[in-house]
Amino acid sequence: MNALTLLLEPFRFDFMVNALLIAVLIAIPMALLSCFLVLKGWALLGDAIAHAVFPGVVIAYIVQIPYAVGAFLAGILCAVATGFLKQNSRIKQDTVMGIVYSGMFGLGLVLYLKIESSVHLDHILFGDILGANAQDMLLCAAIAVLTAVVVATKWKDLMLYTFDSIQAHAVGLRTGWLHYGLLCLISLAVVGALKASGVILAVALLIAPGAIAVLMTRELRHMLWVSLVVAIGCAFLGVYLSFFLDSAPAPTIVLAFAVLFMLTLGYQSARRIGTDAPPGSDEASRRGG
Repeated sequence: MNALTLLLEPFRFDFMVNALLIAVLIAIPMALLSCFLVLKGWALLGDAIAHAVFPGVVIAYIVQIPYAVGAFLAGILCAVATGFLKQNSRIKQDTVMGIVYSGMFGLGLVLYLKIESSVHLDHILFGDILGANAQDMLLCAAIAVLTAVVVATKWKDLMLYTFDSIQAHAVGLRTGWLHYGLLCLISLAVVGALKASGVILAVALLIAPGAIAVLMTRELRHMLWVSLVVAIGCAFLGVYLSFFLDSAPAPTIVLAFAVLFMLTLGYQSARRIGTDAPPGSDEASRRGG
């Protein structure tokens, strides 16, 4: 077997082709939303929603409805509950999110253990991208298209809301719609990611692309494109390498993101040192630090 034949080996199997395709479809909404989550400081909220969808999935199995419906409703419930508790208590938002998502995840585990003898939901916890079918790909494609259309048409409004929600409200933007619309898209993206990464690793896919793009760029429009390229590249590479490493695709994807983040951070730090100027100085900023 020559080198080219070896490199093309994964594409001989339908399940690998399907896994690569669905990984790319999942990466698109994750990448676009990741930028706003990182800039808004909502990393923990992404974690909260990712964990909160679990009881929704279990309940969906119990009542025999599509798990995507249950997961989406649970994610929205988590987001609304977090907002309500923050507005009606003196507790800080990160504390509220920690309580809500851990409580929801605990509820999901209790329900899961009750029905484990008849229904196994391990693929929801850890992902099952190699078992993706046409229905899964159609769902992920729909979420990707919807997210891309919303971001493409509303990215300036979302940018202003992300950086200064008070100013956004002052100029007449419906910040409530932007807030809950963004939360709905995050919940949908997490629902799509359940097949690839499962609940536990979904937050990595939701945060890593934006975090890497923030290190590479200074403008939101560039950040969105870089995040998109990074997410698609790491998702594809993770699934592809998992074939040769004989590893699970989901953690391999996450490791690809982690390695790229560390390399980017190291490169930016080296450039900053090379400018012989403090990280926050005008000289460092002007020269790409």
